[in-house]
Amino acid sequence: MGAALRAQVSEDGLSSRNFEALSRYIYDYSGIKMPITKLTMLEGRLRRRLRATGIPSFNAYCDYLFKHGGIEKEAIFLIDAVTTNKTDFFREPKHFEFMEQVGLPELAAAGHRRLRLWSAACSIGAEPYTMAMVMQDFVESRSGIDYRILATDLSTDVLGAARRGVYPRDMVQPVPAEMQRRYVMVSRDAGRGEVRIHPRLRSAIGFARMNLMDSAYRVGDPMHMIFCRNVLIYFDKPTQARVLSRLCDCLAPGGFLYVGHSETVTGISLPVRQVANTVFKKI
Repeated sequence: MGAALRAQVSEDGLSSRNFEALSRYIYDYSGIKMPITKLTMLEGRLRRRLRATGIPSFNAYCDYLFKHGGIEKEAIFLIDAVTTNKTDFFREPKHFEFMEQVGLPELAAAGHRRLRLWSAACSIGAEPYTMAMVMQDFVESRSGIDYRILATDLSTDVLGAARRGVYPRDMVQPVPAEMQRRYVMVSRDAGRGEVRIHPRLRSAIGFARMNLMDSAYRVGDPMHMIFCRNVLIYFDKPTQARVLSRLCDCLAPGGFLYVGHSETVTGISLPVRQVANTVFKKI
């Protein structure tokens, strides 16, 4: 990199060579772009790994990764450190309205009785638990329908939090009151200010680590709904196209793909047609 980059790297910060090596590795591994504007963020997040490993400097850490074979052991922790995991219950609520009012009734009318859903990039679990709340309400109003949800993420840290299903009480405020009553358990210790998702929902979700950069997604039988929201924005266009194509390969005919409201599939050839804002149905 040129003088502009070197000027942004402090004497005790990442060298330009090591920033390039890290950003290239992170992109190749996860598809996440790490431009120079993310330098300060990357240094801030890696400081936690320096403390955890006892390695005294960024450059010594990079030597450990790339010169002494440490990358094999450290890769998961490095990726955990750099991934962004913003999530909320009922985030982008129009998607869940469509799911309840259009998507699920169409699938039931087509004769599907065991529905499979996938929350790709599930973060700490708010999305799959929201999906489960909508699903549980739906199946309880119709006999003979069952469901399972697969929830995956690249980060082992967030998957651990998602499996526990424990959240600050104010985080579930977007959940409708009746759903809170049925599906959210309040801690007996009021001082903790925590809630936990009901076991009925937790038992319907399987959590697993998955890298969307994998050449194929081993998810078993085709999915009837796939939520992959607010993760494509971290990928360049060719990576977006590859990920979306693989997601569509996992989608049953007539199934639905949801992407984030700030994301687009424009210019990417996919076997889907748009049926609502950022909702697509497989042809």
